[in-house]
Amino acid sequence: MKSLDRIPQSKVERVSKVLKMGAQVGGNYVKYFGDRIMNNEKEARDRLNAANAEDIYNGLSELKGSALKMAQMLSMDDGVLPKEYVEKFSLAQFNVPPLSGPLAERSFKKALGIATYEAFTRFDPNSSYAASIGQVHQAWIDDRKYAVKIQYPGVAESVLSDLGMIKPIALRMFSLKEEEVEDYFKEIQNKLLEETDYTKEAESLKEVRETAKCIPNLRIPYVQNNLSGKSVLTMEWIAGDHLSEFARRELNIQCRNKIAQTLWDFYLYHIHKHRKVHADPHPGNFKVTKNNELAVLDFGCMKEIPEDFYRSFFKLAELKYVEEDNLFLETLRDLAVLNSHDSVEDIELIKTTFREMLTIINQPFQHEQFDFSDPSYYKKLLYLGSQMKDNKALKQLKGKRGSRHFLYVNRTLIGLLGLMNSLNAGPVRVSNYENLMR
Repeated sequence: MKSLDRIPQSKVERVSKVLKMGAQVGGNYVKYFGDRIMNNEKEARDRLNAANAEDIYNGLSELKGSALKMAQMLSMDDGVLPKEYVEKFSLAQFNVPPLSGPLAERSFKKALGIATYEAFTRFDPNSSYAASIGQVHQAWIDDRKYAVKIQYPGVAESVLSDLGMIKPIALRMFSLKEEEVEDYFKEIQNKLLEETDYTKEAESLKEVRETAKCIPNLRIPYVQNNLSGKSVLTMEWIAGDHLSEFARRELNIQCRNKIAQTLWDFYLYHIHKHRKVHADPHPGNFKVTKNNELAVLDFGCMKEIPEDFYRSFFKLAELKYVEEDNLFLETLRDLAVLNSHDSVEDIELIKTTFREMLTIINQPFQHEQFDFSDPSYYKKLLYLGSQMKDNKALKQLKGKRGSRHFLYVNRTLIGLLGLMNSLNAGPVRVSNYENLMR
């Protein structure tokens, strides 16, 4: 994969790159109009999606930062984008064009004031993994191996301007009104700014190493404090396969089940015990070691869950709060899903839609054990996402819908269900986290 010797950093350069992508997409549409006349409509649409996904991804890969991070986030939800986009954008999780070795080494020295050869016995200038905000290099101090995460130059400074470019595009793509989604964009902005501060990630990593000690079969890397800062994070190197690689390779169902149980316990324990959760559940953030341990690698995106939101949100995992109208509507109001100006018809639409949605999402929580290897459950989730996306009546509802905390908490839970499905694991003990809380 070709490495990059520089990244566009000024607002003018980054806007120019977005305009170039727009021109490429426009050209693809011109080709599509001719293609659909001469050939099958569906095949022409698939070719258009593939061409657009390729051009947009290539452009974002050069920009890196917030724009590429948004593509990565969208790739985690199969129900939002066509499959061609999901397949291409998912590369942003840990496989984008990296910085060249010399640029990475200059970035390290600028951040910490010392060269890599002064800090380490050996430093590999070729990155092992490259994602949306930074890339990881292997390094050694004597025989001890480290993962050195180096942030791309200018990423932190470009968050606000990038979101300013992305916002109008997202509003058009998803038919949204600016005043109704302003809180959500602020939530994304705050989280992206946090992700560009590696000192915060180091604090989260050290905190979770302590809080997760009670979870068996889990590995959290330690931080090398004297070689870490705001844009460089040096931590223990943990060898293993990324979760997606493990899922493709591992045929032993007991090994899969062990990893799936650990993953489930890690998320549910921290949500219910500490009201804080790792809110970036994509396969690139997890490894499985040769001893079949689950390693959690990236703690840049942590979501604190306010107590009042937590109480209301998790009421909806209990059947009585979904099945009984009064309790259900009261909880939806607490979560700002229902508004004071809603008509009787609006309330009925929201009640029916959310009840159907929760009936599917809540299925694992209604059992002592749940079999995530059953393909029918995830098919229902995908169908549900497609229905929600295409529901014109929901799109016509006026006003903001739902607390801003929904954004990352929902993303986390749906992402977790997707990871459990990808592991094709058998029965998982759903409430095992309660034993860890004692």
